[in-house]
Amino acid sequence: MVLRGVAPRAEGWVTVRARIRARGREPPVSVMARIRGLARSLRPVDPEFAAAMARRWAGLPESARTPGQTLGRHGVGCEGTHGVFPKCNLACAPCYHSRDANQVRVDGRHTLAQVEAQMALLRERRGPRAHAQLIGGEVSLLSPDDHAAALAIMRAHGREPMSFTHGDFDYDYLAKLVLGPDGRRRLRRVSFAAHFDSFMFGRRGIRRPPDEGSLNPYRERFAAMFARLRREHKVRYFLAHNMTVTPGNVGQVAGVVADCRAMGYGMFSFQPAAFVGDERRWHEDYRDVTGDQVWAEIERGVGTRLDYRVFEHGDVRCNRVAYGFWAGDRWYPWLDGGDPRDLVVRDAFFRFFGPVNFTGTPARALAARIALITARHPSALVLAAGWASRTIRRAGVRRLLAHRMRPVIYVMHQFMDAVDVKPAWELMRRGEASDDPRIRATQERLAACHYAMAHPEDGTLVPACVQHCVLDPQENRDLRVLLPLPKVRSRTTGTHHDPGVTQAGGGARREEGAECWTHG
Repeated sequence: MVLRGVAPRAEGWVTVRARIRARGREPPVSVMARIRGLARSLRPVDPEFAAAMARRWAGLPESARTPGQTLGRHGVGCEGTHGVFPKCNLACAPCYHSRDANQVRVDGRHTLAQVEAQMALLRERRGPRAHAQLIGGEVSLLSPDDHAAALAIMRAHGREPMSFTHGDFDYDYLAKLVLGPDGRRRLRRVSFAAHFDSFMFGRRGIRRPPDEGSLNPYRERFAAMFARLRREHKVRYFLAHNMTVTPGNVGQVAGVVADCRAMGYGMFSFQPAAFVGDERRWHEDYRDVTGDQVWAEIERGVGTRLDYRVFEHGDVRCNRVAYGFWAGDRWYPWLDGGDPRDLVVRDAFFRFFGPVNFTGTPARALAARIALITARHPSALVLAAGWASRTIRRAGVRRLLAHRMRPVIYVMHQFMDAVDVKPAWELMRRGEASDDPRIRATQERLAACHYAMAHPEDGTLVPACVQHCVLDPQENRDLRVLLPLPKVRSRTTGTHHDPGVTQAGGGARREEGAECWTHG
């Protein structure tokens, strides 16, 4: 029997290539392959990428076809892995994943085979470029070599990978990840999303955080490891900070934003808790916290209004985002939604540069593409000059000269309750629209979902809420059979214990009795 989402596959060339890279060596590339790659990189627009975006736009519901919509106009959305390493060694309340996840062992061969299969389907269905998240349980439970090989597989399929973690590992693990066994650098750039909040239990040094402020030294320590990595090994990085918001910590969001703005994170993402995943960890009425409340707290921490309608990623009931930069103690948006001239710039960007893939494109090739498009549309240069002038005036020349600009993105992701997702998805699979306004709204949000997960065994892509609400429970039960945890008898007590609770790289031990893990 083939299990949904966990079918074992023979290693293909992509996996073999990733393993070679993980050992610090590159496989040979033919001269013709290099020529084809060069010719493709010099095209102003990749026709395959443009076609993938056209399909994405055509699949959006009317409610999501807004002037600021990025899906189908500058990307196809984000992607994530599932069922590749569901185990974690911290506990969370709430937990977004099913109760069986910690009964599955971390297995490198399984992880690499599944990452290859899932990325291959995403490449086939969603085109040559996208952001993809190496996510599931705790990524640092993978060995550094397997972790590096998984990232190489994702890049080989045109994905820009981001590793999701609770951040409780040491610099030694990070160094082994970016350096091969021969000590040579094998990764030139890494992206990590670290989840910190006071409802995560088992972190070294602070097993039960009393409040969000008590975690700030740990947030700072995590970011400092990457600054050291860049100094010592010239590895570039991007860091995102994730935090689940409940009635118990919603009033502390502004403090986190204000305290951590200069630590080195390029993104701060907040997720209002939802009734998703392990119901044993639902200790509060999460519906008491609304998206508007969380966004208002983010704005309070930033010290200014954040306009999330300038750029939209799917349905704004699911995602809100504000792009901008800090200059000293003030944050400024890249585009001011209250200035019609800036909205003209946004629309021109979509029109001229929307089909250009900025992610993963070498700097020289990207500069060439921008130059070719600008030569064809010289008005873009005039618009860009006007935008730059306005942005400098808003921030002030003196401030910009005195302070380095630090781009920082603020995001809120709102998951939906399982009680709504399950009937909505079942109707969508039958091609039916619900008569219930709440379920119909859920269907609209699922159709506009920014975040897809791939199921190679049947060729389907599903939204993240469907994965967590509908598919995770059975998938993790199947994984318990495919990848069972060994039971080891203790020499001192004669009892059995789980040998997988100690984190690779020196991480935390899971809190006794806990069976859930952090959501990235």
